[in-house]
Amino acid sequence: MRDDREDSEVVEVATETLPLDAWHREKGGRMVEFAGYWMPIQYDGIMAEHLWVRENAGLFDVSHMGQLYLSGEGLDEALEALIPGDVKSLAVGRMRYSLLLAEDGGILDDLMLSRWPEGIYMVVNGAVKWEDIGHLREALPDAITINHFEERALLALQGPKAFDALKRHTTGKWGLDALVFMMGGPYQIGGVDAWISRSGYTGEDGFEISVDADKVQYVADLLCGEPEVKPIGLGARDSLRLEAGLPLYGHDLDPTIDPIEGDLGFAIQKRRREEGGFPGAARILGHYADGSPRKRVGLLVDGKLPVREGAKLFDGEDEIGVVTSGGFAPSVGAPIAMGYVPRDHAVPGTSVAAEVRGKRVPCTVAATPFIPHRYVRKQGG
Repeated sequence: MRDDREDSEVVEVATETLPLDAWHREKGGRMVEFAGYWMPIQYDGIMAEHLWVRENAGLFDVSHMGQLYLSGEGLDEALEALIPGDVKSLAVGRMRYSLLLAEDGGILDDLMLSRWPEGIYMVVNGAVKWEDIGHLREALPDAITINHFEERALLALQGPKAFDALKRHTTGKWGLDALVFMMGGPYQIGGVDAWISRSGYTGEDGFEISVDADKVQYVADLLCGEPEVKPIGLGARDSLRLEAGLPLYGHDLDPTIDPIEGDLGFAIQKRRREEGGFPGAARILGHYADGSPRKRVGLLVDGKLPVREGAKLFDGEDEIGVVTSGGFAPSVGAPIAMGYVPRDHAVPGTSVAAEVRGKRVPCTVAATPFIPHRYVRKQGG
């Protein structure tokens, strides 16, 4: 990996390895550089792995993500000055998706918050975790302590059979079935302490498991010893999240995009919409009330030719937007994409065209997700 500095000095930065690096290679993982780490892109093939997760359960290594623990007096108020989510109402064991915002309301990162008894556990994207940590340290008061859990690994067990496979090895104060979507708690997996949340990035039921790095191979072997579970790579993780309509930071979200443009208005709870007080509130709440000039949308592609990130979108001869993610969707059986179009083109059913290798490929704006989410939610919730 090369770090090109403004002064033209080129510094070689070593690509880091995950705690399970040797395990991935022994399992036949094809390793690629991603977010500064060597990570497996596939084992048996992206399509086969994708369909396995939709029907069974897959184990993903997401230890490149940043795991942070924030604590200290006034934490809730301090965090609410940086993100648009309602932190104060977050009960112990509950999770919330939120966004780290720039001064103008642009998205610096999307993240997950969990209330632990004495503080907030936060998971941020691996590609920008160091920038996030720097931003938080600079913006939060001195009374707030930020611990970076560098000695912890993070696994994601996803798919309709994930619960069955995990339950066989899990003990704790509560049964695993006490967890529903966006809840977490302390458990043991094969006697190893872990924080388990019912969450994920595939649209399927599933769990994320934070565990000490020196115990992660034991846990991975335990789970992959179950007949429902196989290791799954980055390639299928991307196609699964695309079908689920979930944005990827650095592609579908970046500092030029605010939460309403990114179709993430749900991440701004009612009290925050009424009170404001977060970065870029005037811009964001204006877009919430009146509509944003552009919006992230799904795209169904006519034909078999995949439409990739960076493809320009057209209405007739007028360039109107850009594709930010795209590829073949195994569960849909066709190419799909996400991108940004003007508000008046964002209605499902609107016809647009993507430019691919000099040709115009017809596309139709579609509601997301492309396939139904299968989260296990609280009854009546």
